[in-house]
Amino acid sequence: MIKGIKDKFKYKSGVKFLNAAMKTPLVPVDRSHGITSIGCIVDMEAFDKAEEFYQFQEEYNLRPNAVKIIGYKSYYDKNSPYSTPVFSDKDLGWNGKIENSYALEFLSRDYDLLVNYYKQDNLLMKLMSVKAKARFRVGFTEMDSYFNDLILDIPLKDFKIFKSELKKYLGVLDEIKR
Repeated sequence: MIKGIKDKFKYKSGVKFLNAAMKTPLVPVDRSHGITSIGCIVDMEAFDKAEEFYQFQEEYNLRPNAVKIIGYKSYYDKNSPYSTPVFSDKDLGWNGKIENSYALEFLSRDYDLLVNYYKQDNLLMKLMSVKAKARFRVGFTEMDSYFNDLILDIPLKDFKIFKSELKKYLGVLDEIKR
């Protein structure tokens, strides 16, 4: 019973932190023009093929470790092996802090492109998106425009269309060579 109440208060403090963060503009990352590093926040409950994001390495001629992926699951077993680093609802701390070593490592990097690959209105994925340091952000129409610079209206399950549309728009914005 006490744990449930504590979790509710953690959630409320996380929502409060997120609302405060959304009232301030995202801090711009001082990086040069072009895509050299990509971070991907993936809802693994809606899209379980997170390893497909590594295709961006070939697509944009990136170095081998330029694509970092972190997946969200509402619950995961710490003893089960996941090919993609995972965070979950139980990793929410006080005041919007995320208490997961994979998430903290992901957030410690600067990205040229952050892919918010989720449509679910989820506090933890939004917190990850707000805390990630990225120059350019892309996501889906279901999310608030605060989280994304480029918004695509395509099905979440169709990664091939997402990849081609993203490449098209990044070319138009002169971020990559077409």
